[in-house]
Amino acid sequence: MSSPSKRRDMDLMKLMMTDYKVEMINDGMQEFFVEFHGPKDSPYQGGVWKIRVELPDAYPYKSPSIGFVNKIYHPNVDEMSGSVCLDVINQTWSPMFDLVNVFEVFIPQLLIYPNASDPLNGDAAALMMRDRAAYEQKVKEYCEKYAKPEDIGAQEEISSDDELSEDGYASSDGDDAIVGQPDL
Repeated sequence: MSSPSKRRDMDLMKLMMTDYKVEMINDGMQEFFVEFHGPKDSPYQGGVWKIRVELPDAYPYKSPSIGFVNKIYHPNVDEMSGSVCLDVINQTWSPMFDLVNVFEVFIPQLLIYPNASDPLNGDAAALMMRDRAAYEQKVKEYCEKYAKPEDIGAQEEISSDDELSEDGYASSDGDDAIVGQPDL
C-alpha cells in the first residue's frame, strides 16, 4: 500500500482530472476548494457552491473535512459554518473511498436525500418534515440568492480576515443599504 501522502496526491490529481474546478488554498495539497454544481432533478439544480476541503495528515485513513463556503439551505448542513453532517464522511469513512466519491456520490446523495432526523439546521429539518413544497421553495430561494455562478467568483475576491461579516459570509449580497446614504 502506498503512503498516505502519495495516496492524497493521487486522489487530488484524480479529482482535478474530472470536470470539477479545484482551487488550491496554499502551496500544500491538503486544503483546497471545489466548485460543486447542484444535482439535476433536485431543488438544488442550477446552484453552484464552493466547497472547502481539508485533508488530514492521515488521509485516506482519516476522512476529509468538508464545508460549504456559500450558504445552502439543507437539514444536514450548518447554515452558519457550512459544515456537513454526512454519515459516510463523519463516521463510516473507509480508505476505499476517494475524493471523487465525495463529489460524485456522497454530496449529491446528501442533497437529494436529506436526513431530517439528524439535523445540523433544525429549521430546515422542521420545514422539510412539515411542508416539503415550502422546504423545496426555500432551497430554490437560497440557490438564487447565494449559489449563482457569480457568487463563487465573489468568494474568491474576499480576503480571509477583514472583509467578512460577523457570520462569516460576505456582506455584499445586494440587500445592504448603500454606504453613505442614511436609512429613511
